[in-house]
Amino acid sequence: MSDDNEDPRKTLAELLPDFRFAMVTSVDPDGKLTSRPLTVQEAEFDGDLWFVISRDSSIAAHIASRPGVGVSLSSSDAWVSLAGTATIVDDRARLEEYWSSTLEAWFPDGPDDPRVTLLRIDAISGEYWSSAGGRIATAIGLIKSKITGETYDGKNEKLDL
Repeated sequence: MSDDNEDPRKTLAELLPDFRFAMVTSVDPDGKLTSRPLTVQEAEFDGDLWFVISRDSSIAAHIASRPGVGVSLSSSDAWVSLAGTATIVDDRARLEEYWSSTLEAWFPDGPDDPRVTLLRIDAISGEYWSSAGGRIATAIGLIKSKITGETYDGKNEKLDL
């Protein structure tokens, strides 16, 4: 659990820059959950996440009628789950700011490609789990737990954003 002196929002904001990829889950027209990996475009978390997508992608079609989405992020010692509302945003300056040569694998015509747009997810709620002290401390903690029989002490917090 979280230390009483620790702000869960601050902890979440500190965890998010460590994640490069997210699994974003939307709901298709038949009500089926569909997840796909997307690259997180902004390292600073202020309540929303940004992604570069194709205007004709399945996620763009899904959120047109059902904007509620789930976002899962993970690293070797932290995990985050967010619920939010997705919106297509046409912001040329922001798109150019996020543009990288990696995106050219999907969009060879660059940011001028009319199919390229931005997906913003405004987080409504979230939950995180983290291991104190990183990978080595996690491994030591798990070994200690196994030897002593005491429950492993990681952090978990739910919050509204």
